[in-house]
Amino acid sequence: MVTMRSYLRPALAALVAALPLMISSPARAEGVFPDLPQTSEIGERAHVSKETALGDAYLTGRGVSQDLKQAAYWYEKGAGLGDPVAQNQIGYLYEVGLGVEKDQARAMHWYQLASAGGLTNAKVNLAVAYIWGMGVEKNPPLGESLLLEAVAKGNSMAATYLGDLHFDGIGVPRDEAAGEKWYEKAVKMHNYLGAYRVGMLLSERAGHAHDLKRALGLFRESATAGFVPAMHSLGRLQVNHPELCASHEEALKLLSDAAEAGTWQSSMVLGALARDGKWVAQDDRQAYLRFREGTLQGGDTARALAANDLKVLSAKLSAQERAELDRQAEAWAGEHAQLLSMLYKGKKAGADLGAIALATPPSGSHAGMLLPVGSAAAAETHNR
Repeated sequence: MVTMRSYLRPALAALVAALPLMISSPARAEGVFPDLPQTSEIGERAHVSKETALGDAYLTGRGVSQDLKQAAYWYEKGAGLGDPVAQNQIGYLYEVGLGVEKDQARAMHWYQLASAGGLTNAKVNLAVAYIWGMGVEKNPPLGESLLLEAVAKGNSMAATYLGDLHFDGIGVPRDEAAGEKWYEKAVKMHNYLGAYRVGMLLSERAGHAHDLKRALGLFRESATAGFVPAMHSLGRLQVNHPELCASHEEALKLLSDAAEAGTWQSSMVLGALARDGKWVAQDDRQAYLRFREGTLQGGDTARALAANDLKVLSAKLSAQERAELDRQAEAWAGEHAQLLSMLYKGKKAGADLGAIALATPPSGSHAGMLLPVGSAAAAETHNR
């Protein structure tokens, strides 16, 4: 999750505006999800129709029983009345099949109308569609042009995506220096994904000058926005460089939250801490449990990584202890199997909204799935 990259594009534009679809690079998938706007934005936007507000309410279950089909109905009704926000919202729902059957061509239709109506998030959606040929004829130069237009209008996610295009050579000549300049521009625009990108360059990128103190600040900015990969990276950086760590509790909570959001690497780090008695009491049972949770979350890669530790720890535990811990790990992993990329909770999502999360999209997909209020996977993370 921290070694690969996904390119998302914002799809919803009012209550959950800027919820992303993606510019996904199949070989790299960190999970990239733009911010959901706060509930209060509905009342602040005079042009947002009553129909769109009803769509928001049914999508989140705010004041009404949650009903995704009703949400789609009201968004589409508002879209038909010419509301760009509703057009972008229903476009996303068609893109991911939330409350309606998936229909990529119809999604692009609504994005085009929303973009023509001046919504920059929709312009970014269109850019990604043209870059990958999703529902429209593939045209990377047009996609780049749309991203440039969106940046000129203040869209910070477009700046990050331009960085992705140039850094990885997606539809344009590969130019890492140019890509990094776009990432830095996104940082100046206070984009959490741009902050994460630069943080990774400053802490992980081979051959790149490292600045761990600045990376720490950038990861913290991104993690505060709810970006799960940044939570893992910030916690891991503090574990590996304790001189940068002002609070062990912060690092442990970040890793715990990331693990509960499906990040198996965080489960492994927590296992190693319990194994070594670093920042927590040395505990073979807890170490075994954490490693087992990580292997259940991470599959073959995680199993190979934890094989020796589990073998050593198993020899220290009775068969009965192992069976009980395996049962606990399976129950926990079953509740935290969904890989999430964003967590929106508390003030971030608005007092009436509760918790919303974004699931990392499957391979080959260009859209992260919104997990609305009421979904077990979208519940706020908790400490054990």
